[in-house]
Amino acid sequence: MNWSAKLIKHNGEDRIAVSFEKDAALIARIKKLDGSKWSQQLRVWHLPDTEVYRKQFGLALREESMPSTEGAEGILKFKRYLQSKRYSESTIKTYSEALKSFLVFYRLKDLSEIDNDDVIRYNNDYILKNRLSSSYQNQIVNAIKLFFKITQNRLIDIEKIHRPKRAKVLPNVLSKEEVKKILEAHSNLKHKTMLSLIYSCGLRCGELLALQPVHIDSKRNIVLLKNSKGKKDRIAPLSPKILNMLREYFIAYKPKVYLFEGQVEGKPYDSRSLQMVLKQALVKAQIGKPVTLHWLRHSYATHLLESGTDLRYIQELLGHNSSKTTEIYTHVSTKSIQQIKSPFDDL
Repeated sequence: MNWSAKLIKHNGEDRIAVSFEKDAALIARIKKLDGSKWSQQLRVWHLPDTEVYRKQFGLALREESMPSTEGAEGILKFKRYLQSKRYSESTIKTYSEALKSFLVFYRLKDLSEIDNDDVIRYNNDYILKNRLSSSYQNQIVNAIKLFFKITQNRLIDIEKIHRPKRAKVLPNVLSKEEVKKILEAHSNLKHKTMLSLIYSCGLRCGELLALQPVHIDSKRNIVLLKNSKGKKDRIAPLSPKILNMLREYFIAYKPKVYLFEGQVEGKPYDSRSLQMVLKQALVKAQIGKPVTLHWLRHSYATHLLESGTDLRYIQELLGHNSSKTTEIYTHVSTKSIQQIKSPFDDL
């Protein structure tokens, strides 16, 4: 489709004007973008002037939104170090993006001049001022600490930097009845099998999509999870019910490389498409909760605990490094709580 984009001033605001020949599909797409508006006067659609939209429509980024040349070179060096240490792509992206915002904030300052006070000032004047999350604050502190150690060969004194208290958020858990409704919502065998395998083995989304047929050991009734979070391999038991479903799925779809492949043969199923599969199941099951794929993993762990499985085994099954991570499920298990009688009943 032919379209063009340019920067404009509209009612005193910086906007991005997008022009194209009338096309219903393109109009529907641009309507979904946050802040999009139609100008009857200019006869164009226009959007807020943001970095995201500038990248999306191929426009030059603002100079003030870029780190200095020294900072940009430092980020590249930092990325190469993380890659050589075999950090995951998601960690490299998270650290690099967090670090970029810090170096943009101090783009007029030499890296050798940045110290602890600058990190504290960034924390107060950028993170807190913009009400960014405590997890983001921790990520940037971790990224800065590692960055200066690698690229400047000096330490930022992490103890002097205020770290936020971690919010004690309980995992979201579904009832067994709700899980059953979700897993039975789809008639499509592939969709049903993917969601069922996540719940039946407590898998992360990435672990499911990385599975290959050779990882399913039907003789030992186990699935081998290779190189999962923390660069660890682990095994999870396969129930006879899910094994039968996998056999039926394999005969029907005959995957070549990955157990669950997308439209391109030999390529893994797309994570965003899998999220859409779940959303469609929620609609069909008439469940209004904001359920994510990770809720199925949380529900698996909690249901195991409620059925009497030892916490140490659950830790192994989920691949947690620390038992403290697994212990959080004791706070959402209702087995003991439901047996407590309220004094209200005696009134």
